[in-house]
Amino acid sequence: MNEKIISTYPESENEKLLRKKFYEDIAAQSERVDSLSAHLLTLELAIPGIYATVLKLLRGGDATLQNLGAIWWTFGFWFIALILTLIALTPRKWKVNPRVFEQDKSLMKEEGLGIEDYFRKSAKYKWYFALASSLFFFVGIGIAVFTI
Repeated sequence: MNEKIISTYPESENEKLLRKKFYEDIAAQSERVDSLSAHLLTLELAIPGIYATVLKLLRGGDATLQNLGAIWWTFGFWFIALILTLIALTPRKWKVNPRVFEQDKSLMKEEGLGIEDYFRKSAKYKWYFALASSLFFFVGIGIAVFTI
């Protein structure tokens, strides 16, 4: 019987602090994406109003718009971006198993996500919608540039 003895030592205060900060960072990812989405929402509500004002100022009160199709496309992309941002900000219900920290992928559908899985998956879900929203919004800005 030749067993190897593994020596251990208690975690230092620095190690405990680093571990705590690591888990706080995982938990805060979703909040950061929410903050990003809130800023996106502010932009998505302000820019179309500014754009409409600029069009009115440049074209005048009685002028007709020559590029009406591009204007419709611009506002269409901005509307899609707004919807995607609202989806990113809307809470979603997740099935979570609070007794498991990190769930085996094959058991996620039946037993639910682990706690760490929940924070990661929630942030990733919101991030995809925020990213898609940003892309639609900036394509709308690109189209808007050609209408002015």
